[in-house]
Amino acid sequence: MAMSMLERPVAAPVPAHPSEGPEERRPLLDVLVPTYNRPAALAATLATLACQTYRDFRLVIADQSDGIASTDEPAALAAIRMIEAHDVPVEVHRRGERRGMAEQRAFLLARAQAPYALFVDDDLLLEPYVLQEMLSVIRVEQCGFVGSAVIGLSYRDDIRPHEQAVEFFDGPVSPECVRPGMPSFERYRLHNAANLWHVQRSLSGYTPSNPARYRVAWVGGCVMYDVQKLRDCGGFEFWRDLPHAHAGEDVVAQLRVMERYGGCGILPSGVYHQEHPTTVTDRRVDAPRVLLEPEPIRPAS
Repeated sequence: MAMSMLERPVAAPVPAHPSEGPEERRPLLDVLVPTYNRPAALAATLATLACQTYRDFRLVIADQSDGIASTDEPAALAAIRMIEAHDVPVEVHRRGERRGMAEQRAFLLARAQAPYALFVDDDLLLEPYVLQEMLSVIRVEQCGFVGSAVIGLSYRDDIRPHEQAVEFFDGPVSPECVRPGMPSFERYRLHNAANLWHVQRSLSGYTPSNPARYRVAWVGGCVMYDVQKLRDCGGFEFWRDLPHAHAGEDVVAQLRVMERYGGCGILPSGVYHQEHPTTVTDRRVDAPRVLLEPEPIRPAS
């Protein structure tokens, strides 16, 4: 009999500071941050990373800002120094030519050294428990990715019951084929506005140490991958098949990983959008509709 979500175990807490010496320590997690022309937002995001209860990670930033690098602005520099003060290694890469978000993510993934990698957008705020929660779930489930969907709190009074359907896993997270146009792709509506905020506040028993796993179409902004599983599915190397102006590259990667290894969202999320205007303004090329095969047609039984 499948266990209910409230009965299912989570991983034992991952130690925040391994016992090995500094030269032997190899972080379990790389946090990968792409950034472009958002120094203030980036500084706020980095500050919340500095305040995570789980600190066994390495931070890699790829900065493609015009003019002065966002990572050279005083607030962002201060946040980077605070992270380094906690003995967290930081790499900053100043990148010139922009060839689209898929290429930027491919660049970051190529620099991942840890078993797990968390892609974090440069305009988010994370509760202190988020890294610990996500890492615990992906280690228990051994799936391809775990996402903490982003909540827009300016919509906290905008209640949309028609967009708040949620499908919990009754057992382990399992592979699933999801494609644009399928009914399952409509799950993305749960991540609109503050829908997830309203759902998680209406449920009891789910906490950062006992999070729920639910089925997703895809998750934007804050997604942790098993690095080898992501690479097995091609990572973001499909950037070469897209024009530089595109959107939805994260959707392509997640749907490919989910079909082979499974993926889930978790709640409580603990991730909030700063609600700055998007820097991806040309969305005429939607990567999943260009690159993904439709769902296979199965013969009638």
